Amino acid sequence: MAFGESHKLLLGRLQTYNRAAENRCQSEVSMEECPIILSLETATRGGSVCLARGNQVLATRVGDPAIAHSGTLLRDIEEVLKETGSAVTQVDLFAAASGPGSFTGLRIGLATVKAFSASLHRPCVGIPTLEAIAHAAGPSAATVALLPAGRGELFAQLLTVSPAGDVIPEDPAGHLSPAKVFARYEAYSSIIWAGEGAHQYRQLIREWAKSLDYAFTEVFDEELAGLPRMWKLAAGAANLAIHVSALALQQYEKGNYGGPQSLKALYVRPSDAELKINVAN
Repeated sequence: MAFGESHKLLLGRLQTYNRAAENRCQSEVSMEECPIILSLETATRGGSVCLARGNQVLATRVGDPAIAHSGTLLRDIEEVLKETGSAVTQVDLFAAASGPGSFTGLRIGLATVKAFSASLHRPCVGIPTLEAIAHAAGPSAATVALLPAGRGELFAQLLTVSPAGDVIPEDPAGHLSPAKVFARYEAYSSIIWAGEGAHQYRQLIREWAKSLDYAFTEVFDEELAGLPRMWKLAAGAANLAIHVSALALQQYEKGNYGGPQSLKALYVRPSDAELKINVAN
């Protein structure tokens, strides 16, 4: 498929998903009927925790990148509950970023959600980390979400985000070098680059855009909105748990959730230990 045709397809799909969210707890009248959601994001270094009722954020905590999730997660959960005068038994849905991301961090977050779900007999749902990153960047016909994957490589995925907040993956999440990421998406002349990986490689993105004769901006300006060939770097989003919660609400209203056994990690690549075993063999 030619680039022009593929880009039109993305725009068409974006329009298809631009619909009213009738059941998304957007009115104060229905707010009491909305589920209380406890969401965790431990895929990135700092991580975050969010307690929400429907789409209304009640309390959040952002972790310290210098401290392991195992040392702060339960404390942060306790603090958001205490701040809102809530008990964990009042939570209707537990959600966690399911990856890709830090192998250790993902295991801690998923294990915590599984434990809550199993002990309280409440449903849970996993939200792909790259989808949460794209959601945080806002509506777009083409967002490339990037996370550092170690060894100078990146987790990368192209997604569409509708004005209603629906996130639609346009390709599978990949584990690629920066050069392969740019080669994979260089045909898209209008892209929002989002996530920690995008900020880590912002200069390379700028240089690649220049080599393709695309405009590049880190601060979106309305005067640039009409440019047909522009790459934009989305603002950083330290609190991804808020976006995990928003996407979890969507899944909850669609009935796409389950018990603790349904929660699976999306690693995308083998762990370092697995790579060493394969090399040894």
